Amino acid sequence: MPPASCRHLILILGDQLDGDSAAFDHLDPTRDVVLMIEAREESTHVWSHKARTVLFLSAMRHFADTLRQRGWRVAYRAIDAEGDLTLADGLRAAIARYRPERVIGVEPGDLRVRRQMDEALESLVTPSAATAAEQPASFMEWREDRHFMCALPRFRRWAGQSGSLRMEFFYRMMRQEYQVLMDDGKPAGGQWNYDADNRKGFGKAGPQHLPRPPVFEPDAITREVMALVGQEFAGHPGDLERFNWPVSREQALQALADFITERLPDFGKHQDAMWTGLDFGWHALLSSSLNLKLLNPLEVVLAAENAYRTRNLDLASVEGFIRQVLGWREFIRGVYFLDMPELKTANHFGHDRPLPAWYWTGETHMNCMHQCISQTLANGYSHHIQRLMVTGMFGVTAQISPQQLCDWYLAVYVDAVEWVELPNTAGMALFANGGRFTSKPYVASGAYVKRMSNYCSGCRYEPETRTGPNACPMTTLYWNFLDRHETAFTANPRTALMIKHLQRMAPQDRQLLRAQAQDMLAGLDQL
Repeated sequence: MPPASCRHLILILGDQLDGDSAAFDHLDPTRDVVLMIEAREESTHVWSHKARTVLFLSAMRHFADTLRQRGWRVAYRAIDAEGDLTLADGLRAAIARYRPERVIGVEPGDLRVRRQMDEALESLVTPSAATAAEQPASFMEWREDRHFMCALPRFRRWAGQSGSLRMEFFYRMMRQEYQVLMDDGKPAGGQWNYDADNRKGFGKAGPQHLPRPPVFEPDAITREVMALVGQEFAGHPGDLERFNWPVSREQALQALADFITERLPDFGKHQDAMWTGLDFGWHALLSSSLNLKLLNPLEVVLAAENAYRTRNLDLASVEGFIRQVLGWREFIRGVYFLDMPELKTANHFGHDRPLPAWYWTGETHMNCMHQCISQTLANGYSHHIQRLMVTGMFGVTAQISPQQLCDWYLAVYVDAVEWVELPNTAGMALFANGGRFTSKPYVASGAYVKRMSNYCSGCRYEPETRTGPNACPMTTLYWNFLDRHETAFTANPRTALMIKHLQRMAPQDRQLLRAQAQDMLAGLDQL
């Protein structure tokens, strides 16, 4: 039997499950082969949550079935069959088998993967080439990812040579370009941004009239993958008992429809609030489907705007959601490709403390951290305030290495792909890039957590207390952080008021604060 061959080998990565991908342009099902690779390294280069691995592998296998139903040839390299250690291993093996004239792919959202693929191709020699240097330049064709609403060249033109970028101005440009929430050339309601209306806590009564997210019962493919991950990655963090994420285009559309109908109307006002046992609240739960590309951002934005127009929904809720997708998500992607590779090693404050072990277990006396991390381990998910203003804020004030914490975020969340995870964590949550697109570090004392949640109730620490046996680490380390950076923060209008409060502290109290903070920092694993 002659060896298999093809014209084009079309590489589809695990976060490129887009049926309209540019990689499929001009595909000839009689001559081309679609290649998909499950590689062990993609779950081990960071210690990935079991749910993250299940989501990627199950979604990939469902997508492969969809392509086969189109009548396309699919070369699917599974962990439990071919067992490729890396994506490069799978690519080299597939090229050796199919001997394509060309490999076609869409630009990866992780530059580590792009580098690995390029190096794999550079190591190959075509039958007619005497050396790798003679490999035809056209053998690998990387195409622009048109899933996104702002192409990278467009973003680079917008950013120009500016050393400081602000999402708000980018967002306004995108609103005008796509005519989203625009009335007669002006923003709907007369304002561009209604964020100030979306910061309410729940009050003592807690959340009321909670909507339930849709349920996606694992099918045979997902159950098979869950068993595989349980066996192959048994020591990885998290569990799968509550796995409930869309793994196909059909399920993703169902998730979108459910959010637009059930939770978008009340999404806005409590989107920053937290509560014990409130895993999802009114949040969209669409980020994993968007980042796998099971959903298109334009269809998501238009669905939200249509609901506003036809059902007279609260504008603050709709605008707040659309800003996350049309504004922040597109902006963050542009920043990633603009600022790499320096963003990967950025460490503005020089923080170098190791990540406490309880980030992987949730076994800490700080109830806010316990609640957010336990929820993350159970679901592979927590919402943006839990990530930014609890786990991230503590990481900044506890002087934890941003690289270790960024790897943690990439590992534990089902929606994490480096293009979206790294700028959000290194740039926003940890201020590691020194304020490239944020005007101040996102830090606060335990009083913020108390105001926005019930986490402080019953905690062994007191959020109002900064020294003594019951001092709240969030509070003590916040004031210590201000003390360490007093000069720089005094010069920043966004942080100057914080420093004025610090300077009202008596000298002896500041000395006690420093001593308390040093004790806490020396024993982070015991907090």
